[in-house]
Amino acid sequence: MSRIAARFEALKAAGRKALVPYFTAGHPSRDHTVPLMHALARNGADVIELGIPFSDPMADGPVIQKSSEAALALGVGLGDVLEWVREFRRDDEATPVVLMGYMNPIERMGVAVFAERAAQAGVDGVLVVDQPPEEAQAFVPMLRSHGLDPIFLLAPTSSTERIAQVGKLASGYVYYVSLKGVTGAGNLNVEEVLGALPAIRAATGLPVGVGFGIRDGQTARAIAARADAVVIGTRLIQEIEAAGPAHAVEKAGAFILSIRQAMDGIEANDEAQS
Repeated sequence: MSRIAARFEALKAAGRKALVPYFTAGHPSRDHTVPLMHALARNGADVIELGIPFSDPMADGPVIQKSSEAALALGVGLGDVLEWVREFRRDDEATPVVLMGYMNPIERMGVAVFAERAAQAGVDGVLVVDQPPEEAQAFVPMLRSHGLDPIFLLAPTSSTERIAQVGKLASGYVYYVSLKGVTGAGNLNVEEVLGALPAIRAATGLPVGVGFGIRDGQTARAIAARADAVVIGTRLIQEIEAAGPAHAVEKAGAFILSIRQAMDGIEANDEAQS
């Protein structure tokens, strides 16, 4: 059983839902990546989505685009990201890590080389935004052969056929994009989001996570009432930037703890353990 499957099974047995924070590797600096991962895990993250910096992140809004540009300006590449996962694994063997990004950096490294190096580093899943199921017939077996879960996006515009394809190819979990837009967009209609979940569940027995547009504990708790996971990225990156480099790790941990407590119905009175 993969780390991702084991984590979702344990959460289900405990009657809890997964909190999946996203941030861009190498932002706000190279030295922040591993400490941020540990802070998120200590403060309630069940799965960590680590963004691979890319020059044309077409699905991402301005906040994540800016963080990606900043990381690229520091020379951060896919090799660095894998090394940071390896370093994280020295002290945390339990928290699943999913790499999220675009196909170009993976193709530059070589798909087979990437899959082998990612598995060796301790990566658990891979979500490639611009790799739809129709084009993933070779990519998915390569990931699976190295024990990596291929994770796919679904959106409000996804057809019945696309949902069925994802249901056949995906493992780990399915990521439902709650908005017709880029990351960080507003105007999230919780009832519309929740109304889309039954069709996805009918096509796959995998957990369904919801992301894009979730910015606070109240919305996270509403989504978690029926989804299996809540994914939050843009707001986390905003918190990191607002804190500044000196306090980024502390602020990220505190923010994720507040979301975790909201999802669990706990009053946020305790300080985060950064």
